[in-house]
Amino acid sequence: MEGSYTVKAVAEISNNLLMTNKRPSQVYITKVKQFEGSSCFVRRSQWTLDQLRQVNGIDPNRESPEFDLQFDNGFDQWVAGSGSEKFTFFQILYHTCQRYLSDQKPEFINCQSRLFSGNSILHSAADSVTSAVQKASQALNERGERLGRAEESSAEMMNSAQQFADTAHKLAMKHKC
Repeated sequence: MEGSYTVKAVAEISNNLLMTNKRPSQVYITKVKQFEGSSCFVRRSQWTLDQLRQVNGIDPNRESPEFDLQFDNGFDQWVAGSGSEKFTFFQILYHTCQRYLSDQKPEFINCQSRLFSGNSILHSAADSVTSAVQKASQALNERGERLGRAEESSAEMMNSAQQFADTAHKLAMKHKC
């Protein structure tokens, strides 16, 4: 599909969100399958985000990869690569619904409560990057300060060495006579 990008893909049956670059943005949920021995994915089904009515995590107390999606025109069973991949897909799906659906948002049932917290995996990643940049910046500033002190010490030592050389030259000239 021209002008779209994949937000999430996993092996076996993949969970994908595709969004067009055109305005207004159109978001698609696409189910793809990767056959054994092949690096290619084959599209199985596709729905628009606004067709999604319910996301059922099946069991919020167990990290299972299975989940169900209810659309306007039917029900579909899905299997993620792992329980954590399912949770990541749910977070992305939940926050995408919050951003792009103004009226009828899907119901998320039997999902872990931390899914709905403001601290999504996307926010966590952004926080991690910000923290890493701040640490790198601080380390560069500290290194710059150390280099500045080393440069000052080198200049003082060079000055002292020049004074010593001048004094030694004067002494040598005085005692040469």
